[in-house]
Amino acid sequence: MRALSVIVVLALASVCKAALPQLRFAWKQVDYAWETPADRDKAIKDGTFVQYNNFPVGLARWKNKLFITVPRWKNGVASSLNYVDLDGPTDQPLKPYPSFKDNLVPDNAKMLPSNSSVISVFRVHVDPCDRLWVMDTGLAEIAGSANQIVGPSIMIFDLNTDQLLHRYFLKLSDMKEDTFFANIVVDVDKDTCDNAFAYLSDLGGYGVVVYSLKQDDSWRVSHHYFFFEPLFGSYNVAGIKFHWTDGVFSVALSEPRENGYRTAFFHAMSSTKEFCVSTELLRNYTKLDKTEAFHDFKLLGDRGDNTQSSASSYDEKTKVLFYTQVNRDGVACWNSNKPYTPENNPLVITDPKLFEFTNDIKVDNENNLWMLSDKMPRFIYSELDVNDINFRIFSISTSEAIAGTTCQ
Repeated sequence: MRALSVIVVLALASVCKAALPQLRFAWKQVDYAWETPADRDKAIKDGTFVQYNNFPVGLARWKNKLFITVPRWKNGVASSLNYVDLDGPTDQPLKPYPSFKDNLVPDNAKMLPSNSSVISVFRVHVDPCDRLWVMDTGLAEIAGSANQIVGPSIMIFDLNTDQLLHRYFLKLSDMKEDTFFANIVVDVDKDTCDNAFAYLSDLGGYGVVVYSLKQDDSWRVSHHYFFFEPLFGSYNVAGIKFHWTDGVFSVALSEPRENGYRTAFFHAMSSTKEFCVSTELLRNYTKLDKTEAFHDFKLLGDRGDNTQSSASSYDEKTKVLFYTQVNRDGVACWNSNKPYTPENNPLVITDPKLFEFTNDIKVDNENNLWMLSDKMPRFIYSELDVNDINFRIFSISTSEAIAGTTCQ
């Protein structure tokens, strides 16, 4: 009994030592900054706004804006691409970006209303050149009577002017039968903004698509490591058990190496293993011998049971890879200078209530870690309690997050 008491005391000491993230935003249900109350009433009446179905999943920070995505899971999503003001109230309404007009698209639309229209977004990325990169799936009512309004596309906005700089529609050769692009990460240096590459993970078609801004072209990369692991497709979040076959979901980029290229860290969501490959291979894939290139993808290691992850983000300051832990209600990390073992992948932030299904995380340009939790399994397989807080966003400096852990 005494030995058990010592273990409990040590465990509590470890928890108390950990820095606690700051709660920045929280909502029971999200709403929008409608131009007038009459607009909101009309949207509710005609079904273009069903408040319960507006479910945030992704985020990214730029200066005083925190972008928040609301994909069209179900009918009645008023705006898919939005932001809030960092210095505003914790439960402030979402502001459609770049405008309400560009986001308020009927679920039964048969074509893109305009080139700047936003249909359905899961993930976004802010680059060092003050641009917002948006992966628009083009798909409405994903969980209902799915309507592919337009093909998947990349939208690039100038954050200083809020203008759409470019929109690129992916080619048929970029896609497979079950393709679903949910994530985007951008490889670019602030001194050569025109030479940007975006990496899009296809969780349903098990591949990665590379887009070159300079060439305005894209190509698909295939590998066995992009597939899910059959033994790790089972989840248990807040007592809700479900099974997913999501393949490569998250891609995170290191700082540039000596040769100028970065290391791309990636993993399937339904997996506990982490892999890596040089961005040199991804950028030049069409010119390479595919048999030889196959061996340039490397297994880093295994995190251990129950460590499936929906998103990751790399901090260049600490050289630490942060990633969500959906089955363990929190965030874990790995110092890229250490071997990839379960011992070197500690759970640094966790709480079964506050971090129930941590869906997305991002490290911003000031080395702050942002986290969004949203109770997704309840939304998909059960029911959200609209009288309880369902969506939370936290932040913490990356140094504080890893203090006293093996990631330090």
